[in-house]
Amino acid sequence: MNCSRWIALALTAATLAAGLAFALPASDAAWSSQERAILATLQLSRLPAVPNDPSNRVEAEPAAIALGKRLFFDQRLSSNGAVSCASCHDPGKQFQDGRALAQGVATGMRRTMPVPFAGHAPFLFWDGRKDSLWAQAVGPLEDPAEHGSNRLALARLMQRHYRQEYEVLFGALPVLPPLPADAGPFGTPAQQQAWLTLPEATRLQVSGVLANIGKAIAAYEKTLRYGESRLDRYLAALAAGDPAAGQLLTTDEMRGLRIFIGAGRCVTCHNGPLLTDQQFHNTGIAPHGPAAQAAGRRNGVPRLRQDEFNCQGPHSDRPADQCTELLFLAEDGPLLEGAFKTPGLRNVALRAPYMHAGQLATLDEVIEHYRKAAPARVGRSELRPVALSSDQMRYLAAFLHTLSGPVLEGEHSTKP
Repeated sequence: MNCSRWIALALTAATLAAGLAFALPASDAAWSSQERAILATLQLSRLPAVPNDPSNRVEAEPAAIALGKRLFFDQRLSSNGAVSCASCHDPGKQFQDGRALAQGVATGMRRTMPVPFAGHAPFLFWDGRKDSLWAQAVGPLEDPAEHGSNRLALARLMQRHYRQEYEVLFGALPVLPPLPADAGPFGTPAQQQAWLTLPEATRLQVSGVLANIGKAIAAYEKTLRYGESRLDRYLAALAAGDPAAGQLLTTDEMRGLRIFIGAGRCVTCHNGPLLTDQQFHNTGIAPHGPAAQAAGRRNGVPRLRQDEFNCQGPHSDRPADQCTELLFLAEDGPLLEGAFKTPGLRNVALRAPYMHAGQLATLDEVIEHYRKAAPARVGRSELRPVALSSDQMRYLAAFLHTLSGPVLEGEHSTKP
């Protein structure tokens, strides 16, 4: 992901948006040259190919995609045999779950983020504590509230059920000791103690198996994407000078689009084809969970630095000195406190509730939150109040419904 390119795009969009007046022209369908410049940046057709991840050498291998898909839907990767990646990333629900808080073997701390186009993100999770899609996939497998499994049990599962598929991609599985049956650095106290009894070389090999599970799952996840929305069809027709363009959006939706790129200042952070700057912001949303959870990016950065599965770690396929996102990572500053990732807005109307812990139930509540811009209880909010009337808020909500489109997997699609 060329992060600097999107940051530049965000700054350009923000600069243009700041200079736009809200007053509608004589025709709601008339756009100024400045507005057209911003609108062009939102088209899905402008999205470049998902960037290659050099830390995952197998991500483009058909065998890895096939194995990753099987693992994505395999409930045996959980401690209770009832939870898979698809439990929270449900294909029928935008590859998320529609819950305020994720529900695995227990209830999680944050809302599930959707998977399509996740390969464009330089950092994953709401606090950015992972720097690759494969490292992100590893986390839930050991999380006690999600899959609740442990590192050694997962390696044994690969031996029993996926040996051939695994070894074609990654080479021979390690020889595992007959006991203990379960062991890992994040499991129960007994599992943690059992992990420490294993030789260091064995621990490294078992951790490598876990990393490779994540790499296969990531290979599959990178095939998931959003399809064209009504907004995309409208913008394409507008760019082509098609006189029928105005029939693709209602008057209220076009008014909402004008607010989105203008007076509402939404495009400042929700920019580019995925409608996200891929950055972290404090928007004054009510905190959820213990202090470490509420700290957001402030807590995510040190966790990323310490993560053995990061780009510079022993299981990455990329040379450490090429991991530029980590080399130039901002680690301090007041803007990290209480900051969470800007979610992409594609299909947003289909993905209630909203915010990082489902604090807001509807789009109307989200718009009202941004309109008021209440002070943050953790850190300092970046928001400023937005003077929108009730009609203007309704227009903005109407526009957000134009962002819905199909979810595509390879050449196949699932209904949104």
